[in-house]
Amino acid sequence: MNILVCISKAPDTTSKIAFTNGNTQFDENGVQYIVNPYDEWYALVRALELKEAQGGNVTIITVGTASDDAVIRKALAIGADDAIRIDALATDAYFVAMQIAEYAKGKGFDLILTGKETIDYNGSQVAGMIAEALELPYISIATKLDVAGSTISCEREIVGGMQEVEVQAPAVISCAKGMAEQRIPNMRGIMAARTKPLNVVAPAALEALTTFSTYSMPAAKSSVKLIDPNNLDELVALLHNEAKVI
Repeated sequence: MNILVCISKAPDTTSKIAFTNGNTQFDENGVQYIVNPYDEWYALVRALELKEAQGGNVTIITVGTASDDAVIRKALAIGADDAIRIDALATDAYFVAMQIAEYAKGKGFDLILTGKETIDYNGSQVAGMIAEALELPYISIATKLDVAGSTISCEREIVGGMQEVEVQAPAVISCAKGMAEQRIPNMRGIMAARTKPLNVVAPAALEALTTFSTYSMPAAKSSVKLIDPNNLDELVALLHNEAKVI
């Protein structure tokens, strides 16, 4: 099975987030980047499990600059066979999706996997756009994935239960929690990643459709209010008038 896994970088959750240039740009100074967890823990690891069970090849792909190479090597250390970096700044979801789709055309991938979203922008758009551009079936936010021959079986959480879906390969799947368990690169994998191919390709001539105008930090949390346990009327009033949850 020939599998393409789309990965992206995201700030480590311990990074201090700040903006610069009048809150129009994300300040990358001092930010530690990691492989986006949904891409790594679920999409990539499930792809590796399928390869180990059925044979094949796992290629990772990202849209980014040379500064992304360390993150790509981390994904290679986990077990991917080779990597593609489309040499362009990832500007918006459409641009990223179309770049990946342009690369994937005619390459014979049986399965294209992504994480359900990135942990920084939470857009959950790229996988659907790739599927549309390639005219492939798409299953979103799958929590289980199995392949038998050319039949791809998935499970998705829906309101009140689970949904089972089947499509014929090739297809695009976005992966959510439950798809696989995180793998930690071992020393052998880390050493092997140094020699695995990382192919840099020129981007297609495409324009982004959106731009970011400004960023802002979330409002500061208000102080905690302590209510006497015997004063239920005050508690109810605060929940109704301030919290507006009842």
